[in-house]
Amino acid sequence: MSTATTSFAEQQKERMKKLRELHRLRNEARTHNHQEVIAEDARNKMPQNWEARKRRAEWILNDQKDREEASQKGEDYDRLKLLNVTALDADRLEKKKKKKNPDTGFSDFEAATVRQYNRLVKTMAPKDMERYEEQKEKYGDAFYAGPNTIVHGLHEDRPEAVDNLVKSVEDQIAKRSKYSRRRMHNDDADIDYINERNSKFNKKLDRFYGEHTAEIKQNLERGTAV
Repeated sequence: MSTATTSFAEQQKERMKKLRELHRLRNEARTHNHQEVIAEDARNKMPQNWEARKRRAEWILNDQKDREEASQKGEDYDRLKLLNVTALDADRLEKKKKKKNPDTGFSDFEAATVRQYNRLVKTMAPKDMERYEEQKEKYGDAFYAGPNTIVHGLHEDRPEAVDNLVKSVEDQIAKRSKYSRRRMHNDDADIDYINERNSKFNKKLDRFYGEHTAEIKQNLERGTAV
């Protein structure tokens, strides 16, 4: 066999080797891409806060494990945790707590209504989840009433739901009465003031000196004071 024939055979063999390597790499890339597509589809089907919930669950498990180990050693786990918290971390956690439930005060009636609605919704979780899911499947998009949804006659008011609504309204009235700034006027009380400011001043004096001056006040009212 001539040298040229041998060289051509070696080149062919080298090309086939490279071709097989390219086929292998292509198959690996195809398999890897398919796995990534499946993983991405699974991530898209998960709740948006799934990663945060997963981290939270892992933290709870680790925290319980560390707490049990500290309990077995007879150590105060809460105190040990505080020893490992730096001033910067403590300040960051405090700011996070304030940011989580900020008291923005009153801005307008619309914002106040939204805040009250969100607060009330949190306290009205469905108790019968099976019935809740059945109604959700039955009514479809109409289950969550939108601006173009006619809900009249769609839902049946149950006695339990009516009682919950009445209780919620009564709780709101009771809570509102505690924070009302208006003071109820007592028609039977003695009028010993000339205006609202003087009335508040007299009440303050009575709180501090009332028990010491009660007899003098009665004598002045009867006209028997010396």
